[in-house]
Amino acid sequence: MRKFLVVLDDSRECLNAMRFAAMRAAKTGGGVEILSIIPPDEFNHWIGVGDVMRAEARERIEAHFEVFAKWMRDRQGVDPELVVREGEPVDEILAQCREDPEIGVLVLGAGTGKKGPGPLVTQLTKNAGSLEFPITIVPGELSKERLESIT
Repeated sequence: MRKFLVVLDDSRECLNAMRFAAMRAAKTGGGVEILSIIPPDEFNHWIGVGDVMRAEARERIEAHFEVFAKWMRDRQGVDPELVVREGEPVDEILAQCREDPEIGVLVLGAGTGKKGPGPLVTQLTKNAGSLEFPITIVPGELSKERLESIT
């Protein structure tokens, strides 16, 4: 089964990427894999506290994931899977795509602020020509109605 890989983070544009991935998966008979990445620098403060902080980060991720997963199950009939990795975001996204041959499309949400589309979109599109999978970039300001009409 072809899967849409979407990155779960705290950005506003993440919501549209999730919606797009779920709607496309539902309409094409695919699946959704949600990747959340814990940056390595989050745990470098105190060695003994690192494990506790890591566990707390995973709990937050799982709670956040469940909100999206419930919507995908209830509204789109798609049961997403969660993958949590630790490391640099771009490296971990590329590693996940290499390790899971069912991933067919990477779905990213583009920010709308003055800082540009966001660091993931910027870094991954620089190397888009040499990637082994397509990237779909979903505008952060796209309405729900427009998303539904184009999926």
